[in-house]
Amino acid sequence: MTDTPAATARSSAETTTFVVIAAVSVCHLINDVMQSLLAAIYPMLKQDYGLDFWQIGLLTMTFQGTASLLQPMIGLYADKRPLPYSLPVGMGATFIGLMFLAFAGQYALLVLGAALIGLGSAIFHPESSRVARLASGGRYGLAQSLFQVGGNFGSAVGPLLAAFIVVPRGQASVAWFSAAALVGMMILWQVGNWYARYQATAARRPKAIATVTVPRRKVVVALVVLTILTFSKNIYVASFSSFYTFYVIDKFAVSVQTSQVLLFVFLGAAAAGTILGGPVGDRLGAKVVIWVSILGVVPFTLALPYANLEWTIVLSAIIGLVLASAFPAIVVMAQELVPGRVGMVAGIFFGFAFGVAGVAAALLGVVADAKGIGYVYWLCSFLPLLGLLTVLLPNIRPAARS
Repeated sequence: MTDTPAATARSSAETTTFVVIAAVSVCHLINDVMQSLLAAIYPMLKQDYGLDFWQIGLLTMTFQGTASLLQPMIGLYADKRPLPYSLPVGMGATFIGLMFLAFAGQYALLVLGAALIGLGSAIFHPESSRVARLASGGRYGLAQSLFQVGGNFGSAVGPLLAAFIVVPRGQASVAWFSAAALVGMMILWQVGNWYARYQATAARRPKAIATVTVPRRKVVVALVVLTILTFSKNIYVASFSSFYTFYVIDKFAVSVQTSQVLLFVFLGAAAAGTILGGPVGDRLGAKVVIWVSILGVVPFTLALPYANLEWTIVLSAIIGLVLASAFPAIVVMAQELVPGRVGMVAGIFFGFAFGVAGVAAALLGVVADAKGIGYVYWLCSFLPLLGLLTVLLPNIRPAARS
């Protein structure tokens, strides 16, 4: 699909369809609540199934690796042939994966459930990100933030739900969340109806030619840099989503439920950071947000491995808030650099985020088995230094966006 040029986008900003953006954000919340349940019940699964850390990492790699491989392909295909009703199908795949998690009696079925959840993500993210952009009325950063914050908040709530529902009642209680999946499928069917009407209307309008003024070589360099920055951010986030509960249990001897609450602090702060990143990027430019978000978090990541429990809570909240603000800006900048390929870009960056985090979780699990869980956080504390590469990104003024 061809993006609208900057002047048209800005003049139509008042047409931002917040109902549609809110709908995909709510469904992003539902989708990611169900996804986050997998990581949130890791301590319980580790104990019940006698798993090693590498097996925990393999579950994450299966889930996120499946999404990583499929998202770019689905996004590229949908750029040419949009798929309005693929959204409820993706939610349905996640629903089935959730049922496998609830009733699996052996490790192989847990892996299959993780793969189905990954398939659901691969279908959901590229098209729902496209819908948010189409409904943005030109406020791309705001729309991307609102869309992503649903997922971040869902990821944050998941550990709390696991702590107070799944852990006390057992693995089968994961199935209770299937009701939310059914609600999500109904909402996404309505979003699909809006999407189909939008496509029908757009087909009758003259197609605008999308252009980008950045030289091709700089575009390639910028995309590589954005990929590396996504790499650094998501490996660090993977260390939290997969192993932070084990870290605070091991270092501070807190209970499993308390560890889930502490994980919520980090993920909740990340949700707040996501809200901030997009609107600030619309006003000041994506590059400013990326500078502050990736490189600005360095002092806090370096301090975390040496902090006591109280300061660990404070630092984790600051890290989550600052680091999460980068991703909406990264996605928007990439979509601006490659106009007309909204789905492909969203698929690549969401897929890359999942894939990198999945592989990182598996490798960090091996490191944790060999060196201890504390070593993982010392090693990961240096990753945000890759934010220095932001200097290579082009300066794209908010008014010049396409």
